[in-house]
This record gives sequence, C-alpha cells and structure tokens, in this order.
Amino acid sequence: MSENRIKLAPDTVAYADGKTHKLMVEFAIPGAPTDTIDVKILADSIHLTAPARDIEYVSALALAWPVKPDKAEATYEHGLLRIEVPFKDPMEDAVKVAIKTTVADTKPAVTTTQAALPAVGRDINKPLVAKPALTH
Repeated sequence: MSENRIKLAPDTVAYADGKTHKLMVEFAIPGAPTDTIDVKILADSIHLTAPARDIEYVSALALAWPVKPDKAEATYEHGLLRIEVPFKDPMEDAVKVAIKTTVADTKPAVTTTQAALPAVGRDINKPLVAKPALTH
C-alpha cells in the first residue's frame, strides 16, 4: 500500500533555543499513527518518514550546526511532532596538540625596527605644520 501513497513534505519549523542550547524542530504530520513515525537523527541532519492514511510525510533537514543525536527527545501530540536535540560543542572532540621545540628555536628573538618612510611630496627637511583653513 505504501507504493500508492502520495509523498508529502510536512510543514516544518526549526529554530535554535538560545536558553536551552537546543535545536527545536516541529513537523506537522496529522493522522500519522505514533508507531509508524520513523525519525533518524545524525550530527548534521534529521530524516523523517511518517505514513498517514493515503499520504506519506517525508522530510530531510540538513543542519548548519552539529547536534548530539543520542540526546534527542521527541513528543507527538495532536498531529505535531516536536523534537528537541542539544547542540554539540564544536570543541568537544578537539585534540590538544603538543608543540615540540628545537634548540634553534629556544634563542630569544631579535626584533629590528625601521624608520618610517617620509610622506611622498613633502620636504623632509621642513617640519609638518597644519595650514589654516580658507574661509570665504
């Protein structure tokens, strides 16, 4: 029977909740029995299929910021599927890199400064003096 179902993208709302640091996603999938809803979440995407009567809701969302799929929570009430999933800290899997030094690198650095070049079109022997503004 699923071959005869019309595939339909559900109305979808997705936003970041700044207070809870979670991605909130809501799918309007009225008529879909809870036990037939299939939601799969990866760190960078959410996939939904939900058959309902003669239609099948299908959606795939690419996420701009990685999430923690194993921490996702979903509720379904009155045809609205609501998913909450925390954002992943971008430095969570970061690896600290040890920095090696060589004998040559341990000497103190010597810095040199160069005198500023004179402004083009100005006589370097005369002091820079502001000229009064012309008034009419």
